[in-house]
Amino acid sequence: MGNGSARPSGAPGARSVLLAVPSGFCAGVSRAVETVERALARHGAPVYVRRQIVHNRQVVERLRRAGAVFVAEVDEVPAGAVLVLSAHGVAPGVREATADRGLRVIDATCPLVTKVHREARRYAELGYDILLIGDPDHDEVIGTAGVAPGRTHIVDGFEAARVLDVPDPGRLVWLAQTTLTVDETERVAAELRKRFPGLVDPPSDDICYAAQNRQAGAKHLAGASDLVLVVGSANSHNSCRLVEVARACGTPAHLVDDPAAIEDGWLHDAVAVVGVTAGASAPAESIGAVITELAARGYRDVRTVEVAREGQHFSLPREPAETRP
Repeated sequence: MGNGSARPSGAPGARSVLLAVPSGFCAGVSRAVETVERALARHGAPVYVRRQIVHNRQVVERLRRAGAVFVAEVDEVPAGAVLVLSAHGVAPGVREATADRGLRVIDATCPLVTKVHREARRYAELGYDILLIGDPDHDEVIGTAGVAPGRTHIVDGFEAARVLDVPDPGRLVWLAQTTLTVDETERVAAELRKRFPGLVDPPSDDICYAAQNRQAGAKHLAGASDLVLVVGSANSHNSCRLVEVARACGTPAHLVDDPAAIEDGWLHDAVAVVGVTAGASAPAESIGAVITELAARGYRDVRTVEVAREGQHFSLPREPAETRP
């Protein structure tokens, strides 16, 4: 058991589940999913969505069955159609392409990602180069880098920070992908500060509150469980980071998209307490399905541990005006 913490009290030999709260959908994900649902209700199918609205297989499949059509790029959308932009944000060039095709755009970009875009734009206008800590292949990072393409340098981890070369080391600011782990981001930022003493910190914390809360939950579970299961899809950056956080505490941890992903070998006799959490893009029904599966395997005592309270709510994006004949 990670960190040597005590398990929750219970009968000797009892098998139990410790569920972190909050888990699953954050305000930005809820907003994005509801945006597609409302667009379908208002406009009817098909409603087009650029990329996955959020990185979760079950959510995407459910919306596809309801009439959403997911596309990789704008040029796949028929002229004049309704297009929803995903929660991860897009570069300005994508917005220009939607205008060129006369698309009716609903922007479901998470407001916290929009905040980072504004920071990137403002610092670029002030003449700074931007050191963007994040995964260069992630939709969010691609979109943020596109805000200031000539001035953004993507820093993909500690080693990248150690060897980074920039044209003007005296005028730099660092920003971050919102779904990174707090600990690793600070480690990378510390290396950047060491190499570039004049480096400016972000005006506010870029890492999403929900990612931070779920990471805190994963740490707690790692200290109080024999095994941690993170509910989420493999392409969900924030879900994968939760696995890393738990493992860094010394506790075995695995990512499970659904109950079928739970392997028998994980639940051996020494595993008395299974910690369960979920990435911010995992729906409640997926969490419930994993809990049900664990109960069928003997882990019937479910207890919750609240690590934070989330009351955040983001207003839905504005709908495009109806086309007049």
